[in-house]
Amino acid sequence: MRGLTQIELGEGAYLEWLERWLEPEEAARTFGDLAHEVPWEARAIRIFGREVMQPRLVSWHGEPEAEYTYSGVLQRPLPFTPTLTRLRVALTEQLAVPFNSVLCNLYRDGRDSMGMHSDAEPELGRDPVVASLSLGAARKFTLRHRRGPAHGKLDLWLGSGSLLVMRGSTQHVYRHGVPKVSTPVGPRINLTFRWIESR
Repeated sequence: MRGLTQIELGEGAYLEWLERWLEPEEAARTFGDLAHEVPWEARAIRIFGREVMQPRLVSWHGEPEAEYTYSGVLQRPLPFTPTLTRLRVALTEQLAVPFNSVLCNLYRDGRDSMGMHSDAEPELGRDPVVASLSLGAARKFTLRHRRGPAHGKLDLWLGSGSLLVMRGSTQHVYRHGVPKVSTPVGPRINLTFRWIESR
């Protein structure tokens, strides 16, 4: 397995990036396994005081203690599936970071998206490490400085099998998201592994 390329963002924020963490055949097989193993569901979140449906399907998995609150909703983890367990072990070994949870996102087509946000909930700790594995159709990942794009911005196309790791102060300095697209695009699964501190 090849090493990751480090991308410096300034102010203690940086990314690690590997375009082919999984080879195409393994990435396709992993996508198929997760499509069947994971109990995908549409969930409501609270934004500006009202409930809206997330524009994608999700599933939260982890150790029993890996509970956290996102957009006013307490997330209680389901157990790791066999495929999620295999990926968790491989990532922990390569990155030397313990992961006790993973958020699974299924983007069904270009209309599904992830709004701009930071993974900065208190349960994630001071400088959380978030390892993001993409499978299926390539989608654009946008990163923007909290003070505006003039202070820092980056767009990356995350293809199948790619691994992006957000480290350092990234979650405090930047926001990130996956915008909608108007052109036809196939389904994409994204897994974000992280460590949740016990309450």
